[in-house]
Amino acid sequence: MFQPKTAFSGFSVNDLAKAKAFYAQALGLKVVETGVGIRLHLPGGGTAFVYPKDDHQPATFTLLDFVVDDIDEAVDELKSRGVSFDRFAGMPQDEKGIMRGISHNMGPDIAWFKDPAGNVLAVLQMG
Repeated sequence: MFQPKTAFSGFSVNDLAKAKAFYAQALGLKVVETGVGIRLHLPGGGTAFVYPKDDHQPATFTLLDFVVDDIDEAVDELKSRGVSFDRFAGMPQDEKGIMRGISHNMGPDIAWFKDPAGNVLAVLQMG
């Protein structure tokens, strides 16, 4: 019988030191060195394992979504910490880079950005 005790996600980066600084300083997460990588302590109690990989290829999909109460406030704060938000052709994104999904009946309000290794992350407001 399959009965896992816990679960976590893992993904690679090309520069562990840059990743550690980004996740700790820009995103304000607790980051713990494990000897072979870093463990990100995520809001709500989850974790993610980040490991170095010489031939790292950035994910072409969103690896981590950070749920917030106020997306405008979160985007402004992250921009003040040096985070740049991505724009995608055909997406109804506003001047901040936020796709206003709630008002367009297309899901949450969401804005995408990348970590230093090019992995796609997002901040979103559910409603």
